[in-house]
Amino acid sequence: MNYFTTVDETHLEAFRQVLGADFVLTTPENLAPYAHDETEDLHYLPSVVLKPGSTEQVSRVMEICSQYHLPVTPRGGGTGLSGGALPQHGGVLLSTERFNRILQIDERNLQVTTEPGVITEVLQDAVKERGLFYPPDPSSRGSCFIGGNIAENSGGPKAVKYGVVKDYVLNLEVVLPSGEVIWTGANVLKNSTGYNLTQLVVGSEGTLGIVTKIVLRLIPLPKNDLLMLVPFRSAENACAAVSAIFRAGYIPSALEFMERDALEWAVKYVDNSSVPIADDVQAHLLIEVDGNYPDLLMQEMEGIAGIVTEFDCGEILFADDSVQKASLWKLRRRVAEAVKANSVYKEEDTVVPRAELPVLLKGVKEIGARYGFHSVCYGHAGDGNLHVNIIKGHLTDEQWNGSLPKGIAEIFELVKSLGGTISGEHGIGLVQKPYMHIMFTDTSMHLMRQIKKAFDPTGILNPGKIFD
Repeated sequence: MNYFTTVDETHLEAFRQVLGADFVLTTPENLAPYAHDETEDLHYLPSVVLKPGSTEQVSRVMEICSQYHLPVTPRGGGTGLSGGALPQHGGVLLSTERFNRILQIDERNLQVTTEPGVITEVLQDAVKERGLFYPPDPSSRGSCFIGGNIAENSGGPKAVKYGVVKDYVLNLEVVLPSGEVIWTGANVLKNSTGYNLTQLVVGSEGTLGIVTKIVLRLIPLPKNDLLMLVPFRSAENACAAVSAIFRAGYIPSALEFMERDALEWAVKYVDNSSVPIADDVQAHLLIEVDGNYPDLLMQEMEGIAGIVTEFDCGEILFADDSVQKASLWKLRRRVAEAVKANSVYKEEDTVVPRAELPVLLKGVKEIGARYGFHSVCYGHAGDGNLHVNIIKGHLTDEQWNGSLPKGIAEIFELVKSLGGTISGEHGIGLVQKPYMHIMFTDTSMHLMRQIKKAFDPTGILNPGKIFD
């Protein structure tokens, strides 16, 4: 167990000397926004919030924290869903808000160099103006930071065709807990030079170092896309149709699953009545294809439509124009907010091989029936990534805090038995930490702890996340 030093006036004055007083926040009203993110109802108040504006300042801050054994929690946009950026041990909350510059868009090599505090959608729009494409697009892309995406190895709808964040990161500038600064790789597409430190940092949830510069690869922007919403009379049939689409040789640019409740709640939340939901419909698939040749895309869409009709679907809604496309995507991207607005909930980020999705969904419902909870499911079906939102509803606090974790553990045991894992894109942080033993042996956990110790021998960086 780590025992940390409490932040005092000596430390605050040292931080002011490095950052300036305006970027050292200590008043309760300034600290409060950093005590929570989008994770359930967790709150941990930091002792101080620091807002460095350069790699050199981050390095100096970490030297001070290392010297005095102060815990440091890095934070991006605060959109996390696993508690990874919450200061569980108080201490220093290091915000990357001021690292908000896109440093270079290299059109010759299809790369972009950016700071971690750039909002994901801002970066996407900037490269789009040059005819380039950065595909990873989590639902919170309008507010999440690129640095947070790196920490969690984020995905989003486009991952089914284009991959997740790790597939685009070439090189990272990282400040280690000691204050030392390293580059993890090289700005090249192939690299077999030693251990892959870049990919080790991606998805490490801010426990190994603080990313201060990022080099990402880009691809040419597809010129066209088509979108359709397919209703199904059975949620399991909707899941089964997913694998059939891929087995037939189609690779959609997005393939999203929404259970009936998920879409209904989203429709009410965004006040959009343009999507009719028939009484006998239990789930929808939102399917997109993209590319450069409209005729080929239409052929793909017709082929996919032919496949889904074999799974007892209703009338397919084809988006007629960009406005209708945006309306449908808005519904999908706002589902999480709609669920949160309806009830206290817990979101589990399960992922299995896509052909096992029907088994997973059926199992989740059976486990829910045994433990008395209702779940609303949606997610990136093309990746086998199902977000299971467990609704508190009428559950007592005793059930919510007592028996429910046992039900969640059963869901994760099912996920493992299907060849899956307990987080596809949200990370472990605080909320999934109690279930890591389901996925990993003692040997595997020991290796992870040794990696953490090699980067952070005193354990000051984002302590208490992933494992104790």
